[in-house]
Amino acid sequence: MRPGPRNLITDVAGLRVGNAQDTDLRSGVTVLTADVPFAASVRVMGGAPGTRDTDLLAPDKLVDRVDALVLSGGSAFGLAACDGVMAALHAAGRGFAVGAARVPIVPGAIVFDLLNGGDKSWDTNPYPVLGHRAWQGAATEFSLGSTGAGSGAMTGNLRGGLGSASAVLSCGATVGALVVVNALGTATVGDGPQFWAAPWELQGEFGGLGLPARFPAADEPHPAKRLGEATTIAVVATDAALDKAALQRLATAAHDGLARALVPSHTPLDGDLVFAASTGARPLADPVGDTFRLGHAAACVLARAIARGVHAARPMDGDLQPCWASRFA
Repeated sequence: MRPGPRNLITDVAGLRVGNAQDTDLRSGVTVLTADVPFAASVRVMGGAPGTRDTDLLAPDKLVDRVDALVLSGGSAFGLAACDGVMAALHAAGRGFAVGAARVPIVPGAIVFDLLNGGDKSWDTNPYPVLGHRAWQGAATEFSLGSTGAGSGAMTGNLRGGLGSASAVLSCGATVGALVVVNALGTATVGDGPQFWAAPWELQGEFGGLGLPARFPAADEPHPAKRLGEATTIAVVATDAALDKAALQRLATAAHDGLARALVPSHTPLDGDLVFAASTGARPLADPVGDTFRLGHAAACVLARAIARGVHAARPMDGDLQPCWASRFA
């Protein structure tokens, strides 16, 4: 397993990512899209999720393709980012055909960043505009850290951020992850700079620091945030041809990576969620063995993406937490 050429989710050919943020708001939106609709499913394992149209992604539901997936700040207000993405897609003639009408399919999920020090005293919900801008700016290259939906993210001890990573498997399939790290738990071990995800790091992508000599696995954590203030939301994607049932299993396996990289995770106070997406470009040569390997890769890639998001965060005026670079670099 090796990183793709960009080490981004867009190493899955055909996918693009767009970010939009407002510095005063200290929040933003990240959109995953493609030139053609793609298959998607979801697995929610946190206790406090905020979602839109995720029921459509169940294997037994009619719609089998989506036009975009939205990750947004703003708590429930941020779900309106999907409206902006839908408007942009509609203007482009995209959407699920129902007679002469077209309805863009845009599931989304949000993180809580309303208490991060930004100016939230808006008269008009800003998230539809941010969603529209993010979709319009979607490209194969994009920034990590304090950008898009990760621009105002925090963790239990450090600023969070937007992360991504990829891997190319021996079978030729590519797996990528995109994540907004806004966790109740921590991505780093104890008071040091090392990341919980260190065993899965490739090519020193988040510092190459390994694990500390003392591994405080028996420590009892205490919540640093209140009810509803945390969530990590992610997308794992592949070019392997998977239907919605297989993608739901891929999303479930990817949650292992979230648990490897954030301690604790999947708490009653987090809304942890993973979307899974497939462009379907690469048929499976070995349906059993390949899906086994894809699930393992999805967990590894998501763990790496989480660490990369925290590692790439940068300081802003008015920060309530230090970023990794300011404290340890």
